[in-house]
Amino acid sequence: MPVDLNGYWKMISNDNFEEYLKALDVNVAIRKIATLLKPDKDITHDGDHITIKTLSTFKNYNMDFHVGKEFEEDLTGVDDRKCMTTINWEGDRLVCVQKGEKEGRGWTHWVVGDELHLELRACGVICKQVFKKT
Repeated sequence: MPVDLNGYWKMISNDNFEEYLKALDVNVAIRKIATLLKPDKDITHDGDHITIKTLSTFKNYNMDFHVGKEFEEDLTGVDDRKCMTTINWEGDRLVCVQKGEKEGRGWTHWVVGDELHLELRACGVICKQVFKKT
């Protein structure tokens, strides 16, 4: 049974984020701003329909999807690419695969206690973020 991701989550750690952004070819000015931010996650999870809002003072990003259904993801404002994205449950982890210009791109969300873990991947680089439920 998939875990319940519902809730508002505040970032408590962000390891290797700048290297991840470099792997995505994000320009240096945006990287410097992005590494200073501590975005929150607002997640609504209802069956196979999930909405993940990443909220910060600089830029917000909304992802609205159905588990198991491929869709075109527009990453304008992130790294200005589009990719074909599929998100599935693998046990109690929500795993995203993004097919496009960057090899091995995707992410994984899972919950441990009152913490939401996020692993971001691109071109062999891994960034690990942790959020605390509020």
